[in-house]
Amino acid sequence: MRRATLFVGLRQSTSAFMIKRFPFLARGPVVSVLRLSGAIGTSGRMSLNDETLASTIEKAFSKGKPKAVALIINSPGGSPVQSALIAARVRRLAEEKDIPVHAFVEDVAASGGYWLASAADDIWADENSILGSIGVISAGFGAHIFLARQGIERRVYTAGKSKSTLDPFQPEKAEDVARLKTLLEEMHGSFIKQIKARRGDKLSDEVDLFTGEFWLGARAVELGLADGVAHAVPKLKELYGDKVRIVPYGRKKGFLSRFGMNFAEDALAGIEERAAFARFGL
Repeated sequence: MRRATLFVGLRQSTSAFMIKRFPFLARGPVVSVLRLSGAIGTSGRMSLNDETLASTIEKAFSKGKPKAVALIINSPGGSPVQSALIAARVRRLAEEKDIPVHAFVEDVAASGGYWLASAADDIWADENSILGSIGVISAGFGAHIFLARQGIERRVYTAGKSKSTLDPFQPEKAEDVARLKTLLEEMHGSFIKQIKARRGDKLSDEVDLFTGEFWLGARAVELGLADGVAHAVPKLKELYGDKVRIVPYGRKKGFLSRFGMNFAEDALAGIEERAAFARFGL
């Protein structure tokens, strides 16, 4: 035991001597930067979801003994379930490894994108970033009139009276809409619970923050949805010193995508994502 102690002491003193003699050998703290950009969902390889992000998130918290993890967020939202899964994974690792998490919002962290941001210990945004939209939406279409005009009769047979709920090719039923609204309210309740749990007393009570409305960065700070106006690199240097080493982590492209062999899938996913961003004027 004594030999081991002496060896460790010698190694530490040697390292200190080398850094003092050769300052360029000194290495600053590591901050892992994880980019979460795009719509959240299970369809399309480019969507943010727990399955595709799991290994990347794990690496961000474990490789290089990071002092902190920063989330760079630019997302209009998407799947409530995937938002919850990703945020829960971030929180679990942060607590297991006792590593602080900082979120930096670029253009938008709305709806599920804000759910992701809430996984951080603090949230920073640009003055013109869009934050909020704490609500749930379900959108579809009705084509039964079109089918009737074309002389097309659709035949549907089910076992279970609710099996064809919200069929877009049949007239809308009041009981189906009522059932859907109940589900949306329950999802909304989960969303509100997440934000209150994570933001707590920081949230302002002067405005109802849970109507689905969204705000620009500076106003979001006033309402407690963000902690301040700041950009990632300057803020990380302020928190961890000028010698902080920022290590980026992101999703790798699949083998086929490198050769452009998923063009149709990517094109459709891109259209859907652009529509989601367009809701916020982006």
